[in-house]
Order: sequence, then structure tokens, then C-alpha cells
Amino acid sequence: MQNMTYEEALEYLKDTEKYGSVLGLDNIRGLLNMLGNPQNDLKFIHLAGTNGKGSTAAYIASILAESGYKVGRYISPVIFDYLERIQISEKVENEVQNSYITREAVSHYVSLLKEANDKMLAKGLHHPTTFEIETAMMFLYLRDEKCDIVVLETGMGGRLDATNVIETAVLSVITSISMDHMQFLGDTIEKITYEKAGIIKKEVPVVSYDQVPAARGVLKNRCEELSCNLRLADFTELKDVEHGLSGIKFSYKNYKNLKIKLIGENQVKNAATAIETIERLKLEGYTITEESVRKGLSQTVWRGRFEILHESPLFIVDGAHNEDAAISLRKSMELYLKDKHVTFIIGVFADKEYEKVIQITSSFADTIYTIDTDNKRALPSNQLAEVIRKYHKNVVDAKSVNVAIRKAMEEVAEDEVIIAFGSLSFLNQIYDYFHIII
Repeated sequence: MQNMTYEEALEYLKDTEKYGSVLGLDNIRGLLNMLGNPQNDLKFIHLAGTNGKGSTAAYIASILAESGYKVGRYISPVIFDYLERIQISEKVENEVQNSYITREAVSHYVSLLKEANDKMLAKGLHHPTTFEIETAMMFLYLRDEKCDIVVLETGMGGRLDATNVIETAVLSVITSISMDHMQFLGDTIEKITYEKAGIIKKEVPVVSYDQVPAARGVLKNRCEELSCNLRLADFTELKDVEHGLSGIKFSYKNYKNLKIKLIGENQVKNAATAIETIERLKLEGYTITEESVRKGLSQTVWRGRFEILHESPLFIVDGAHNEDAAISLRKSMELYLKDKHVTFIIGVFADKEYEKVIQITSSFADTIYTIDTDNKRALPSNQLAEVIRKYHKNVVDAKSVNVAIRKAMEEVAEDEVIIAFGSLSFLNQIYDYFHIII
């Protein structure tokens, strides 16, 4: 087998989109069977949810790595570099180090997978999707790297997500569930929760964010059907919460005076969900000390979530792209930015609930700039501007990210605030503007 170059591998993955997809897990199962089912050699913490999935996974992975485990991660969407999708965290000489899959590894595994895909086509089977190929690559790479455990995020939904092919989950974790991807997952909280709860496996323990009653009921029923212990985060146990722009201090149950760097109204709830996950892992035989929990939480970094990139004026980026995330962003602005003059930079996907996001947040802004995001799903900035003008009188169609940032930075005073949000897809351009190295 001759390996592709890294560039050829990425082009092959992009070109694979032309084959479309077939609903269900038969395709990914067929592919993995041809590869010897590498996923069966790994243990997983499987996460599904609408919001907070990435930051909750980041907390869990950080604590486990701090505890001495070699931890694999599979994340989406990526923000800065394709290689972010597959990561490993492990302790080396008493310091946790994080690394991404290498270009060479991508070249090798995609070349291997192309051979398997061609064999599937020759047998008259459907060509695997890009996400299925990437998921198979993740299983191969993390198995070959001998990870102790993998913190595995679903791509979308859960029940029919390619990641749900796994049969060796140690825990299933459900983060905050709200209305998103309705065209695929259903138009009610109950239907969406049913899809997310599809990752729950028979007799595998479940940890969940404390959901709204409709979602909680679906989860409880699913756990009863499959004889699963359900452990809910208890947000009434969050005490002594002190929010600041440099981080948050809080206590949760027996853990007193914890600190996290991630700011935002919802981050203590995500951290509480991660702590409950760790407590359940301890019951499963994992060795995790209180010191590892403290250090793991305090060192967790998750880019693009109410993150400060510039001080004067204050420039914040956030991934808010649906109703619940917009409510959380609004609460964060009320918490941290009360009485401040705020300018928005917004770019959105056409298939998201962008009008609800605008309704919830727009009254907080003095001026709103709209931008095009570099993605085929993007809503053109001029169309976005027209929608926003129904709710706000001071809207500027800046078109490009750089123009919007430059205009906003020129217009606002040093003690004012700029917030960019609506999609994670343009955050890399903002980082480039501020010359931030990831």
C-alpha cells in the first residue's frame, strides 16, 4: 500500500462527501469489520448532548490525564486545524501533555481506509461517509497508541451516530439537551432526547446534566428499560460560586474551593457534570484523587467558549448558535458585562435557529456587525443583517470577519466590549487576526 500525502488524504475525505450517506450503523459496522473491529480494544466514556459537550469532555479528559491515564479524545467541530479532531492527553514527567494526531498518521490511516472503502464499493456496498471514515481512523489510531480510555463525543444525535457502534463503553454521559438539528433529530425535546439517549447501553451506568423535566423523563425511562444506573448532577449543590473574568471559584458537594479557567454562566454546571462522571468512574475501579480533580479542573482549557482574546477593548468569542446557548450567553453578559457598551459580530449557519439567537441576545448590543462564515452552510451576511434589523436598528453588513473586527475595534472605546458569536466556524479567522497561536 502506498500512502497518500496529507493533502491528498484531506482531498479524498472532502471528495467522499459526493457519495452521500445511508441512515443507520450498518455501513460503519461493515467498514470496521473489514478492519478487525479496532474499537473493541478500547474503553470509552461516550458523550451526547446539545450544549456543553465539548467543555464537559475537556474537564473529564483533563482530570483523567492528571490521574495518570492515557486519554484519547474525538471532538467536533474542529476550530483551528483538522488534526484537532483526534487528540491524546497523558502525563509525562509529572506534566499533562496534549497532542493531536499527526499528518503522517492521517496519511497512513486514510490510505488504509481507502483500500477498505474500495473493497466495500466492489462488493456493491455503500461508500462510507467522511464522518464514518474519520471515526474508523480515530479507532485505529487510538488503539495503536494504546490509550487507556477514550472520551468520545457524538457528531450529532446519538442513536444513529457513527460513534454509537461501540460496545465497550464504561459510562454514557448526557450533557445539556435543547432544541437543535431539529430537521434530523425531531421537533420536540422528547424526540431529541430519545435520539441522544440512543448511546445508552444495557447495564452501562449513565451520568447526566440535570435536564428540563421533559428530557429527564425520557432519560429515566430509557435507563429503566436497559437496567442502567442513572446519576444526575445536582445543581442545588453548587455553592459559594464566584464569577470573574479570570475564572470561576465554586464548591460542589464534598469538593470545596474549586477553580476553573473557563468562564460563562453554564460552566460550573458542566464542571459539576464532569465531577459526577469522575465519581461514577471511581465506583468502576478508576483511581482518581481529589488533587487530580482539583488540578484537572483548574487546568482545563476549551477554546471559543466565552473566551477573552483582547483586554482593551475587551474582545470575547463564544460558540453560541442555538436557543439554549444564546440564553447562556445572555446570562453571561448580564453576569460579567452589566452596564457595559457592547458590540456584536455575528455569523451563522442557515440551518440553525439563528433568529431565536438574535431575539434573545440583540437587545444587549449597541451595534451589530454581520459577517459571512467560510462554510457552505453559512447564511449570507446581507440576509442575516435583514433578519437582525427586525429586532435592532443599528446593524452593519461587514461581510468579512477582518472588516468587522477592524471597524468594531476602531469604533468602540477602550472600556467597551466586542463579542463575536453565532458559529464556531469563523473563530480561527479571529484568532489569526489577533495573532494568537494555538
